[in-house]
Amino acid sequence: MHPAKSIIAFTTLSGLGFGLLFWLGSGLAGFTGWVGFTFHVIGLGLASAGLLASTLHLGHPERALRAFTQWRTSWLSREGLAAVGALTAMGFHALTVLNGTPITALGLLGAALSLATVFTTSMIYAQLKTVPRWHTWATPALFMALSLGGGALLAAQTEIAAPLLAAAAALQLLWWMKGDQAFRQSTTTLTTATRLGPGTVRAFEPPHTGTNYLMQEMVYRVGRRHARRLRILALALGYGLPLALLMLPMGHMAALVAVLSHLLGILASRWLFFAEAEHVVGLYYGRPQ
Repeated sequence: MHPAKSIIAFTTLSGLGFGLLFWLGSGLAGFTGWVGFTFHVIGLGLASAGLLASTLHLGHPERALRAFTQWRTSWLSREGLAAVGALTAMGFHALTVLNGTPITALGLLGAALSLATVFTTSMIYAQLKTVPRWHTWATPALFMALSLGGGALLAAQTEIAAPLLAAAAALQLLWWMKGDQAFRQSTTTLTTATRLGPGTVRAFEPPHTGTNYLMQEMVYRVGRRHARRLRILALALGYGLPLALLMLPMGHMAALVAVLSHLLGILASRWLFFAEAEHVVGLYYGRPQ
């Protein structure tokens, strides 16, 4: 699929921001006063920036409020409700932390809603049977592990950040291995997609003589060599360098480098998340079966 910059920014920044808010709301980070308030502002800023970036991908942003009414059937709607709840709870929690009287129940509510937001975001993709690479339990597991690991790294929770990032790296490798075989193992072909069997269905000619929305958004291809290099870059920057720095005494500069490296690495992996996703509609446009 075509990797939209707004959605890459959304999934990366919001995951990191809500991960930080989880550690702050749970009380495990232990920051108070102006320090705690500043960390809350960083978390709220990252989460809000990601959510705002996602609206740039909407065809009609003015209709975004309607999505909140479909929570019974739509993971997108559930994501929106959870995000608003998390930002509201953690916004008020930031004020109580600044006053030196943090409300534990409010923080725990915000932490739970922060994780719920990340989970609902992942399920927007994991629910799609038409994209076999995404349709796996590993997708929400990877989103959650990255949010918790990146949030712990940003919250300076070095002891828990290392095992969480290591687990996220293992999930990332597993997700790539499963994803590379997902479309073939789904046994989806033109025959099953059109239900014109028995027999083998082949396209007589392309559905369109020119490009259209489906071809631009759903039939994107990335070269194997390019994807391999980006995977190495994502592993090195997103996981390898931060883990190496966590093994050393962490000063402010080393912590900043670790966070920036992790952010760049996850941006690369999220670009691949979309670029390598094969939608079954590609079968109608000559994608190999």
